[in-house]
Amino acid sequence: MAALFKARRALGMAVGHGVRCLNQLAELPELHQMMRQTCRDYAQKELAPIAAQLDKEHKFPAKQIQELGGMGVMAVEVPESLGGAGMDYLAYCLAVEELSRGCASTGVIVSVNNSLYLGPILKFGTEEQKKQWITPFTTGKKVGCFALSDLICNGNKWVRKQMQELNVMFIENRNGISAFLVPMPHPGLSLGKKEDKLGIQASSTANIILEDCRIPLSNMLGERGMGFKIAMQTLDSGRLGIAAQALGIAQAALDCVADYAHKRTAFGALIGKLQAIQFKLADMAFAIESARLLTWRAAMLRDAKKPFTKEAAMAKLGASEAATFVSHQAIQVLGGMGYVTDMPAERHYRDARITEIYEGTSEIQRLVIANNILKEYQQ
Repeated sequence: MAALFKARRALGMAVGHGVRCLNQLAELPELHQMMRQTCRDYAQKELAPIAAQLDKEHKFPAKQIQELGGMGVMAVEVPESLGGAGMDYLAYCLAVEELSRGCASTGVIVSVNNSLYLGPILKFGTEEQKKQWITPFTTGKKVGCFALSDLICNGNKWVRKQMQELNVMFIENRNGISAFLVPMPHPGLSLGKKEDKLGIQASSTANIILEDCRIPLSNMLGERGMGFKIAMQTLDSGRLGIAAQALGIAQAALDCVADYAHKRTAFGALIGKLQAIQFKLADMAFAIESARLLTWRAAMLRDAKKPFTKEAAMAKLGASEAATFVSHQAIQVLGGMGYVTDMPAERHYRDARITEIYEGTSEIQRLVIANNILKEYQQ
């Protein structure tokens, strides 16, 4: 499957094509359509049927992650020379959305590996670091992670734990903020207990504990003191991955309730015929499509190497709040059935909530948007 995506040149995919689509966002280039459909098919056949079980058992989808690695999905933007699919960020967002539609936990694992782990190494790493820290993480057999902390040797930080390999970014006390790549296991670095969470339970979360942890200077990412810059740029891109994840959750919730509206009868008629239900469906679809276009536009701006910080914040804000709204309305339409685990709606509702928190809360996104607007008007 990875070879299929690597045939992009024959299909004429180019960033310029994506930029021209800013005026016709509904029309995706052929290779992007292929990525979207491939991930949609995989999500429907391989993820959706086991998503509830993974959630219930808090089980990391190791087999599925390796299969996605073989498809090129674990390293979408990474060049072929380093083992990746060599595609762009729009393709990555499409992949995360469709996978999250089947399983939000799998979607966020793919997102973290692509944007928070591989992304900063690809942009700021040396050639030697890229070979060491990127290529082994493209297949899904190893999965990277990201953390932001306040102490170099002693301290702790909440982090999404993904299998056995971590990418840790933290603050260095005496020399400013610097970024480091830390393998797992590593002397002085350990993991606390696996936390029980409200949602995305197949993506593990643990506490990183640093005790006299010494890291070689060769593991520093970028120059000394560049950690804050690397972190901020990484989060800009990471927000698009979470926006895509939120879109997948929202779409899955709409899928569930629309199907139910075609089958459930009340007072002698299908509930889909009731105006109150139709209004809810319309509002749900409107919220999803609006956020989807924001996300695609931000991804296209990034691919065109244009400023996208404000647009990424808008996409993340719009998509995460759409996910919470849509999943809430889905339960309302389903009634009592929406509250039981026999229906996936309650899982979508739980999974949606985190998208308004990680990669910057909704409040932070509003600050980012407003600050960028004010800067634009100062020029």
